[in-house]
Amino acid sequence: MTAPAADTTARSRVWALAVPVILANLSVPLLGMVDTAVMGHLDSPAYLGAVAIGSLLFSYLYWGFGFLRMGTTGPTAQAMGAGDGAEARAVFGRAFLIGVTVALLLWAAQVPVQAIAFALLDGSDEVEALAAEYFTIRIWSAPAALVQFAQIGWLMGLGRAKAVLAQQVVANILNICLNLAFVLGLGMDVDGVALATVIAEYAGMAVGFLLMRSSLRALPGRWSRDRLLDPRRLRRLVGVNGDIFIRTLCLISAFAWFTAQGAQAGDVTLAANAVLLTFLTIASYALDGFAHAAETLVGGAVGAGDRRALGEAVRASTGLAVTMAAAISALFLVAGTPLIHLLTGLPEVRAAAGEALPWAIVLPLVAVWGFQFDGIFLGATESRPLSTMMVLCLGAFLGLSWLLLPLWGNHGLWAAFTAFMALRGVSLGLLYPALARRVAVNGRPAADSPPAIPPAAPSPPA
Repeated sequence: MTAPAADTTARSRVWALAVPVILANLSVPLLGMVDTAVMGHLDSPAYLGAVAIGSLLFSYLYWGFGFLRMGTTGPTAQAMGAGDGAEARAVFGRAFLIGVTVALLLWAAQVPVQAIAFALLDGSDEVEALAAEYFTIRIWSAPAALVQFAQIGWLMGLGRAKAVLAQQVVANILNICLNLAFVLGLGMDVDGVALATVIAEYAGMAVGFLLMRSSLRALPGRWSRDRLLDPRRLRRLVGVNGDIFIRTLCLISAFAWFTAQGAQAGDVTLAANAVLLTFLTIASYALDGFAHAAETLVGGAVGAGDRRALGEAVRASTGLAVTMAAAISALFLVAGTPLIHLLTGLPEVRAAAGEALPWAIVLPLVAVWGFQFDGIFLGATESRPLSTMMVLCLGAFLGLSWLLLPLWGNHGLWAAFTAFMALRGVSLGLLYPALARRVAVNGRPAADSPPAIPPAAPSPPA
């Protein structure tokens, strides 16, 4: 296959993987808008505040265990690239066991977790009482929510992005319908929103298992308890997941610091920055799709030990991601001011957001490299660089914000945040050539490089 033809094929595969993920992402804000709408039409703002606080708490609580998805796609794709169906099964089995175990621990510790969480939040007595009711119901969805992370990661590792789309759309549409039925039909309030989410999470998990059946039947090999509980693979899994957890914690901390510094500058600055961070959220829905595609394709290439396929996957996914980032930046350039006016009607917030709008316009082109290299390194299960570089980038962000805030005010904060996003991509980009070299050294010879000696029997993947 010639290089142009190979790149065209790779781009087609990237689109096939990215588009369903983008569409699945779009269902998330739709669900949030319905939650807001049904609570916002009740007779007290406390209901809306309670659901906002409760949803935020679970976002942070579950996001901390996002390694169940991010740490599953790459190993699954690598197992498939190596033709090891038994290991592909075991990858999901390990993630499933970890997800259920963590969920049981959350159930057991729900009282202190709730107490600590609400001690850190500054809501009114009415809001906190309603939020506690929401928490008490929704915590029972923990097993389904965490197992779905493992299912999504496993299906993406197999390249079944359309199955992920189907699972997410079914769960979110059911959640929306139940929200409307419980709140508007049965007269419930925050308990109805929480119960709808619990039912939808378990329905999503059930749909996930149904979608997995055909792939499990087609996989070679069998379920093996020895493979599932192999100490070497478990140690590797704990190491990878630990690195991803550190990386995620640093990313959450960066956003928290950015928000806290904006709050210190006053309510107007805080609100304006929140409006502009919505721009980044919009961009992330699209760019995430290409990062997920890179994760799947890179994992398959690394599992097969095929450096040429690795290069094709990286070039195709990154090229399309950068093109999408440029299109998003162009959209923000043209429609940024109308979008600000759509998101807020306060004149002073509109003015402050408009002043900082150039940073939001540039940010997609800067952030796309971090998104992409996250996907590439996750697909290769090279997790240690992700955690190490993120710690260094967070330190640089804190130092730059401390230096630039007194000089430039909110522009200094945005400059530091933009530099943080840029450093994520630059730091990992500098390490990528070494990753590519390790594919040829540690994997089987690349497809276009016949071995000089007969290959030995392949060893089990790590």
